[in-house]
Amino acid sequence: MSQKSRNSLINFPMDISVIIVNYRVPYFLELCLHSVRKALQGLDGEIIVVDNHSGDGGVDLLRPLFPEVNWIVNTENEGFSRANNQALRRSTGDNILFLNPDTVVPEDFVRRCISFIGTVRNAGGLGVRMIDGSGQFLKESRRGFPTPWVAFCKLSGLTALFPHSRHFAPYYLGHLPADRPHPAPVISGACFWVSRPALDRTGPFDETFFMYAEDIDLSYRFESTGYTNYYFPDVTIIHFKGESTPKDFRYIRQFYKAIIQFRRKHFKMSALSQAGIEGAIWLRAAIGAIKVRTPRSSRARSVWLTGDPEGIARLTSAAAVSSERTVASDEQHADEIVFCIGDEFSFRSAIEALEKKHPAQSAAFYAAGCHAVIGSARRDGKGEIWVL
Repeated sequence: MSQKSRNSLINFPMDISVIIVNYRVPYFLELCLHSVRKALQGLDGEIIVVDNHSGDGGVDLLRPLFPEVNWIVNTENEGFSRANNQALRRSTGDNILFLNPDTVVPEDFVRRCISFIGTVRNAGGLGVRMIDGSGQFLKESRRGFPTPWVAFCKLSGLTALFPHSRHFAPYYLGHLPADRPHPAPVISGACFWVSRPALDRTGPFDETFFMYAEDIDLSYRFESTGYTNYYFPDVTIIHFKGESTPKDFRYIRQFYKAIIQFRRKHFKMSALSQAGIEGAIWLRAAIGAIKVRTPRSSRARSVWLTGDPEGIARLTSAAAVSSERTVASDEQHADEIVFCIGDEFSFRSAIEALEKKHPAQSAAFYAAGCHAVIGSARRDGKGEIWVL
């Protein structure tokens, strides 16, 4: 069915609606949209992007490149929950994927998730295996609910001391194998797959959460309604880890404020216990805010280009006139590996290669047609962008 014909029907169902809330990460969003476009090929799907008043020209840059995208441009920052719900009301998919703009998905992502959902009963939310921009597994791919005991273990350091203990490390479900599917109480909002019937019954994101913990809240409501959330590691995506938010004290304060808000909403505690937990949370926030971050060296970076030949040729030409990068003569001595995605090198191949690279080397990504090479090797720092 043509897009024009579909628009003439009010509630025509489709396989999936992909919803992305963007805030000031145009180049990460561009790479993400290229990967989602590939993942939807041959399927009946739609992409809805909500721009939360970025004001950086990103919408004007990307709208012509992705005419199939349904753009919602807000005149103020509505917050994560409200913006996702805006798009949800406009969506028509039988399945909904809430996806961060700083993610990259493989070409078979949608098909594999649809197939898995068909094998389990009463599924609420579905999360997948996530790695960061350096190729390291992200423990928040599957989590437990932050009950008082779980919060105590995490804040006291017991979780870090006994990362695989069922008793002391339930927050990251460290006692369960990360390479096998299993029920997982909390699904990450960076990649949160739900079926429309389950979402219709449970309700959308709670808009009192401006940012953070809304995924924990929705996961909790799914399980409280009788659904089971699942972790599905047969699909791996890249989550560049927090590129949409500044990593400063305001971010840390907002994050822990949201955790406290969730706890007050769902868990009844004595005033003394509540005060103790909240005091520990704010102490943890303060410690996180004063971490010293090592600046990147100012010397020219040596890069190894691999993947699609056309991408390699373009970046070789760009590096020839760059004062910040030179092309390495071999992979072993390069500071950074750039994976070039195109007709001869897929997003899935890039994700697999990222996990196999040497840990000392940073990584970046370029997809044919993109305006920049992007990477984010440090979880506590901003991503790095090489605008072409």
